[in-house]
Amino acid sequence: MGRPFGVPVYVAPSWFLVAALITWVFGGQLDRVLPELGAARYLVSLFFAVAFYASVLVHELAHTVAALRFKLPVRRIQLQFFGGVSEIEKEAETPGREFWLAFVGPLLSLVLAGLFYLALQPVEPGTVPGVLLAGLMISNLIVAAFNLLPGLPLDGGRMLRAIVWKITGRPMTGTVAAAWVGRALAVAVLIGLPLLTQSGALGSSAEDNVGMDTVMDALLAAILAAIIWTGAGNSLRMARLREHLPELRARNLTRRAVPVESDTPLSEALRRANAAGARALVVVDPDGHPLSLVREAAIVGVPEHRRPWVAVSGLAQDLTDGMRVSAELAGEDLLDALRATPATEYLVVEETGEIFGVLSAADVERAFVKAMARPN
Repeated sequence: MGRPFGVPVYVAPSWFLVAALITWVFGGQLDRVLPELGAARYLVSLFFAVAFYASVLVHELAHTVAALRFKLPVRRIQLQFFGGVSEIEKEAETPGREFWLAFVGPLLSLVLAGLFYLALQPVEPGTVPGVLLAGLMISNLIVAAFNLLPGLPLDGGRMLRAIVWKITGRPMTGTVAAAWVGRALAVAVLIGLPLLTQSGALGSSAEDNVGMDTVMDALLAAILAAIIWTGAGNSLRMARLREHLPELRARNLTRRAVPVESDTPLSEALRRANAAGARALVVVDPDGHPLSLVREAAIVGVPEHRRPWVAVSGLAQDLTDGMRVSAELAGEDLLDALRATPATEYLVVEETGEIFGVLSAADVERAFVKAMARPN
């Protein structure tokens, strides 16, 4: 939809479902307040849905601006079912920055609610502008209050994580605490939201909350609870991964490689590799400069009886600059290098330019799986 501050903004398909739902529900409310609108009430309610998600975008832009201020790259902003998300690629370096990065979103929602309140003062209450401004004021207050709940993946959960991180000195401890509070919140929403609506605590009489309304309340509570529970679990998994990321080093994951010239038969190249205890082949020129990497999948695809007649050059992938990685890369720097140039194998070189070996994307993936399965 655009690139404010250089960050692309996307609208997920689920947004259209929510926009239709908001249009239908808010249109029903308008029919009670402004019955003279007739069918035009749905155009007004559609405008409200768009304006509400514009407010959500401002909320997410606050996170984005704060992240960019702290020199944290933001991949994208996505508006989706029940709100939006700013995909910040790296973690804040300090608990203080983490706290402010999370707090600016609800703060902007509160500021928007205040602005809509001020704009509402000179407007007559029983008019379309009055109803829209009141609805936007209340919806932004709800967004701020909901996001301040102290459980992941909500902003309040990230603030709680920052506080526990500051006290204990361990970001993982803060994540675990905030994630379990988030799971408790999910259970509370699942049970408590239908009870509140049925009791009339949210502004309607208990007699009205029967039949289809009760089913809708229960469905809404289940969806919200599932989103919070899943988000808390994902936060735990990502924190566990980040904690083990420094252990992922290119030097440790690299396979030993044997240099061979382009006209070397595959059978001879494999014999040399077995003799040297190597698991990869690098095609070099007569001066020993690397030209390409022999793909493991291509080797497997050649029957053994044909290998003496197949040159390694026919199974190799030409090297590009992005396929050369330093043996010193580790953690997120290693991932960034691999993401920049997707490939099945990479040439790993020393700082001097000397060939160290070949890094397989499959080996990196296996290391990820082990890191995720390892207890903290």
